[in-house]
Amino acid sequence: MEFKPAKRMDSLPFSGIRAILEKANKMQAAGDNIIHLEIGRPDFDSPQKVKETAYEEIEKGNVFYTSNYGTPELRAAIAEFEKRKNGADYDPSEVLVTIGVCEATWNCMYACLDPGDEVLVPNPVWLNYIHVPETLGAKAVTYSLKEENDFQIDVNELEKLVTPKTKMLVIVDPSNPIGGVFTKETLEKVAEFAIRHDLIVLSDEIYELLVYDGAEHTSIGSLPGMKERTMKLGGFSKAYSMTGWRLGYMCAPGEFIAAAVRVHQYNTVCASSFVQKAAVTALKECDDDVENMRREYERRKNYLVKTLNGIDGISCNDPKGAFYILLNIKGLGLSSMEVSEYLLEKAKIATVPGSAFGSEGEGYIRISYAASYEQLTEACERIKAAVAELKKK
Repeated sequence: MEFKPAKRMDSLPFSGIRAILEKANKMQAAGDNIIHLEIGRPDFDSPQKVKETAYEEIEKGNVFYTSNYGTPELRAAIAEFEKRKNGADYDPSEVLVTIGVCEATWNCMYACLDPGDEVLVPNPVWLNYIHVPETLGAKAVTYSLKEENDFQIDVNELEKLVTPKTKMLVIVDPSNPIGGVFTKETLEKVAEFAIRHDLIVLSDEIYELLVYDGAEHTSIGSLPGMKERTMKLGGFSKAYSMTGWRLGYMCAPGEFIAAAVRVHQYNTVCASSFVQKAAVTALKECDDDVENMRREYERRKNYLVKTLNGIDGISCNDPKGAFYILLNIKGLGLSSMEVSEYLLEKAKIATVPGSAFGSEGEGYIRISYAASYEQLTEACERIKAAVAELKKK
């Protein structure tokens, strides 16, 4: 039998991040000492209290299906977190627990978008926000996040891109791959734009607890007139270092939840029961764990910004959130893919070419500082030597 993939697969490429990871892993298996700066996976263990709760729940026999929506206890804890952190007034009935933000993204877009609808999406961005709508027959229309504008959203550009077909606006705050945090002033302008054009806003805030240097994260759904049109996505993978637990959520008005849960029913049914109980512990008892990790990320970030900006031919801004640096490599005269491949082969450092995140990512590579401080110092030495050798050619 000849296998013929569905036509929709033509618009669904293999992840550029995972492609680099696979190559780096093969090199490592062959004996190379690879420093992994390509993947957004915290190098910390999950909080001990979270693990203990999961062990206890499994021993108790809490191993069965929950409500499709998630457990009442976790939904209430998420609503309390949103009130405490963001001043957003969600009822537990306005929370849907998902298998990570990946599934939440799919649920939101599947529930809201028809073929021919247009979605305004950041560029550069985590590419799920481009490829998921395209698999649904919608069109992703990208707006630019530029370094010269401190990677803030330019509402004047949005005005030029919006059409009668535009149904949704995506924002990722703090940003992957940039590490940027939108100012409240920027978000107020975006909110006014969304209200005026009657758009749904999908706001991915998975990194909201990881902000630095006194920066403040504002949840756009907490701004006046925005809750009724915003689907806020959050989760436990990043700030709580629970990537393998696969747990996220969306907060939105009841009619949005009612549509998204039908997708969720046929997609995954529900999140794991004992994982949901562990997430309650994370929200209620692990603030200190999160803060300790956040401080260490900030220390790493400050070191990288200072050191990388001291290397001739490359530069970066000072990101205020997440755990990524978008490194400007335009002075090296090579494409982002060529630089990433060069660093992997020459310096044994795995990074992600900016082109993997969209056209505006060309001229940059993404570095994750979710690696140990010692690895980062070694990586900088290798990058410095590799760049110096490249510039001699």
